Amino acid sequence: MNSSTGWFYWAVLSAVFAALTAIFAKIGIQGVDSDLATLIRTAIIIVVLSVFVMYAGKWSNPFELSGKTWLFLTLSGLATGASWVCYFRALKIGEASKVAPVDKLSLVLVAVFAFAFLGERPSLREWTGIAMVAGGVLVLAFKR
Repeated sequence: MNSSTGWFYWAVLSAVFAALTAIFAKIGIQGVDSDLATLIRTAIIIVVLSVFVMYAGKWSNPFELSGKTWLFLTLSGLATGASWVCYFRALKIGEASKVAPVDKLSLVLVAVFAFAFLGERPSLREWTGIAMVAGGVLVLAFKR
């Protein structure tokens, strides 16, 4: 798979699994505290990823990573944890068909943050698509 387009297939798979996450979580969270459900989900992820990394032969000493890498992976982990806690709480009290689209507002925020902090410069066409996603989020979130 060409590395210039290979990202797309992984991104589509990510979207499929994210969609399944919302459905499975909404079913699984019934009668369970959302924070406990998030903890259980996280523990399962740790086990599965540990097995995957070892099986794939990708294990290396994490203490050899730079301080910058540790800092930003820690911040990413904290943001992920906060996102999951908020997502599961929203799923607990809201409809999955409303919660998931609002969660995808992250796409718009990634574009804005990448512009502000990473120096990425989406084209007018890309900004138009991002604006359309934002509009779609609002339409889906506030349906009657």
